[in-house]
Formats: sequence, C-alpha cells, structure tokens
Amino acid sequence: MALLTRAVLRLHLLCIFFAIGSFAWGYNVGILSSILVHPGFLDAVGHPTPAQKGLITGIYYAGTWSSYIFISHPASDALGRRYAALGGIVIVAIGAALECAGTYGTVIAGRVVAGVGVGLVSTAVPLYQSEVAPARKRGKYVVLNHVGFVAGLASGFWVGYGVTFWNSTPHDISVSWRFSLAVILIPCFVFAAGLPFLPESPRWLVEHGHYDRALRSLQWLREGSFTNEQISTELARIHNDVQEYEASGANWTSVFRDQNLFSRLWRASLLQFMAQMCGATAMKYYLPTLLKKLGLATRIALMAGGIESTLKIGMVLIETIIIDRVGRRITLIAGTTAMGLGMLINGALGQAYPDNTNKAADVVCVVFIFIYALGYSMGFGPAAWVYSSEIFPTSVRARGLNFSASGGAIGSIIVAQVWPVGIDTIGSNIYFFFMAINFICVPIIFLFYPETKGRPLEDMDVLFNSTVMLVQDAADNDNGAIDEPPYTVSPKVPRLQAQAQDI
Repeated sequence: MALLTRAVLRLHLLCIFFAIGSFAWGYNVGILSSILVHPGFLDAVGHPTPAQKGLITGIYYAGTWSSYIFISHPASDALGRRYAALGGIVIVAIGAALECAGTYGTVIAGRVVAGVGVGLVSTAVPLYQSEVAPARKRGKYVVLNHVGFVAGLASGFWVGYGVTFWNSTPHDISVSWRFSLAVILIPCFVFAAGLPFLPESPRWLVEHGHYDRALRSLQWLREGSFTNEQISTELARIHNDVQEYEASGANWTSVFRDQNLFSRLWRASLLQFMAQMCGATAMKYYLPTLLKKLGLATRIALMAGGIESTLKIGMVLIETIIIDRVGRRITLIAGTTAMGLGMLINGALGQAYPDNTNKAADVVCVVFIFIYALGYSMGFGPAAWVYSSEIFPTSVRARGLNFSASGGAIGSIIVAQVWPVGIDTIGSNIYFFFMAINFICVPIIFLFYPETKGRPLEDMDVLFNSTVMLVQDAADNDNGAIDEPPYTVSPKVPRLQAQAQDI
C-alpha cells in the first residue's frame, strides 16, 4: 500500500509540477486583462484604440501559431518534452521583459516573443502528461495542465487588482503595471530550474532508441502500481507502436497524407478552433473591460475577474474527477451548452435594457458571465487539450498536437480582433454571434467526436480505423484503481512480450 501511495503521489506531483509551466501561460493571459485598463499602461502606449487593443491581444496568438507550426514540433521531438518546455519558458520570460519596457512597439514585440514561448510550453506540457499517465487516469492528469492555467489566470487578475492600490504618485502608476508583468518571472524560474531533474517521457525515449532509460522511467512511474510483467508489456506495446510507424515510412506529413491520421487531425484542429471561437479569448482578456461596461468601477471589475477566475479553479478540479468517468464528449457538450446560454442571456438583456438602464439586469448579466466561464472550465478549456494530446500515435503526436493547437491560435486571433471592435460598434449584439457558435458546436461534437476515455494511447487506432482489431476492455474495468492494468492486450502479446525481454 505504501508503494502504491508513493507511485500515485509521484504522478500527481510530476503533473502538478508541469502545471507550473501552464501557470505561467495563464498568468500571461490574466495579467494582460488588467494591464489593458491600467492608467499607467494606457499612458505609456498612447491610449490605444479598440483596434489597437485587439492587435496587442491578437499578435500574441500570431506568435503561438508560428511556434505551433514551425518550432514546437521539432523542438518536442528533437529535445524531448522536458527541454522543449524549458526552452519555451525561457522565451516567455524574455517576452515578459520586453513588455515591461513599456512602449507600444516593445509591448507588441514582447507579446509575439511570449507567444512563441507559450506555443512550446502549452504543447510540451500536455504531451508529457498524456504520455506518462496510465490510460484510465490520463484525462485527470492532463486536466492538471488546465488547473495550472486557470490558477495562473486567477493570479493575474488578483495581482492586477492588488496593484490598483499602488497609485499614490505618478511614479507608482508608471511602475506598478510593469511590476505586475514581471511577477511571471517567478514561476518561469521555478519551472526552468526543476525540469532537468525530472524523468523524460518513456514514449519519447523509446522513439529515440533509449530503451534502458525508457524502462527505468516507466518503472519509476509505475512502481507498486503494476507488476514487472505489466510494465514490460506496456513498454513493449510502446516499442511495437513506434516500430510499426517507422516501418510504414510515416513522418509528420503523414497527418495530411494518411486518411486515418488526417481524420484525427481535422477533429483535433476543429476542436481547438471551436474552443476559442466560442468567445473564450474575449472573456479571458476583456473581462474587466466588459464588466466596466456593465457599470462596475475598474477596481471592482478586476476583483470580480479575480473571483471568477478563482471559481474556475474549483470547476477544473471537479473536471479532474469526472472526465475519466463521464468521458470527454459529455463534458464538452454540457460545457458548451452552458456557454451558449450565458451568451444568450447577456445578448438578450443587453437589447432589452440598453445603456445599463436596469441594474438588476446588469447583475444577471454578470452572473451569466460567470456561468459561461464555469462552462468553459468544465468543457472546452481542459477537454480540448486532453482530446488533442491523446489521439495521435507516438511518432506524430507532437506534430499532430501542434497542428491542432494552431487551429486554436487562429480562433484566438479572430476573436481578439472581433470582440473589442464588435462590442464598440454593435454592442450586446456581439453576444448572439458567439451564442450561435456555441450552440452549433453541440451537434458537431455529438456527431463527429468518438469517446476516448480509458483507451491506451497505443489503441487509439481502434476508434479511427475499423480494420485494426484490438481487445479493449478498459470500459468494463471501472474500479478506478491505478493498480489494475488499463487494458487487456491483444493476440499480439507473445511478440510484444518477446520484445520486452529484449528491452
């Protein structure tokens, strides 16, 4: 029992530590929402127009998109998941330093650089978490990535709220917003310092021929939870999966050429795109601005944003409990429905009571903004990353996740530009646009996204290729214990076990 507790604790601590990288990503998002309404920042960059604010926000996603397409995949495959994340967090810190310089040009440059770094971190972290987690608990461990993100988001809001009290002199106003940006250097340093001392993903090690290291890594991760025979079989399955794709001549272009892989790519890319087009980017960046339009003072708006983001942490923690029980599809559909309802109420009340003529209606709008945010935190927010990180085979997992994440970056760029201009020109009608997107997502998810809960990563072919015949009984093994094998191996077992002996 002690060994079992130690093994479970190791996995939790490992994935929580990796969530520090996501914390820095979330803080970068949360703090900008307060920066955009800070008088010192507005003075420093020349009181930007709504379109310029949209550029400051959206250019960050141009950086993440570039990283997803050109940098993150080769870095994750060549350096490993840990060192790709290490390089990314260093780049995030450099971007934050540029933003602190405080001119419109350096803010834009810093946002691009930070976006490139986040592109590395935001894919390397869930890749690592999905590859070290047992199949039946994979959803929970990857959701810890989003726990880190929303904790960073909430911290950004609260730090932004705190620095509003640092305003006694013009010098304080000029320095305080820079300080709030520089706080991100603390999690960046902690994350960078710890990464070299952690074990590498066994799947990446197998793919690069480091079988002894892969076995040691897997034994450390599974100690006391699986027998030596089960560990050997799991490693052999990984080895066999890598060999089959190498023998097939597959490379990163296979995600476009191979029908089986492309069916996964377009699903993951569309899911990431929908996760941002639902309006999430706007809520993360423009929430204080939006709450100010509902009549709240700047400080109260920032405090409300902090409360909303803190509640998200609780919702994501609930998601860690339910995602491996009810599945990815149900959480996505339920969350999207709640988001669409939140947008509907805000649009309708905005039309019924324009110009904040009814305070009760404004309160209801704030409540449904919270409901929208909580729906995102129990749906698209974590589940889109879980789904995208688990459906690709080892040899193209990094490329598949990066390409699909680029779909989210494109959605974020669009929303970052549409929202501030839309709210400024057509007012609450903009809510109906995002309401429609949310409601359209529901049948798309229901019709086109097969459930992935409980399946080993090496068995994802069974969902996307009807010719692959593997025996899968994870759905029947519902005791939830980490000490049970997450699958029943197929008739390939003798060959796999023979390979295990070689390894």
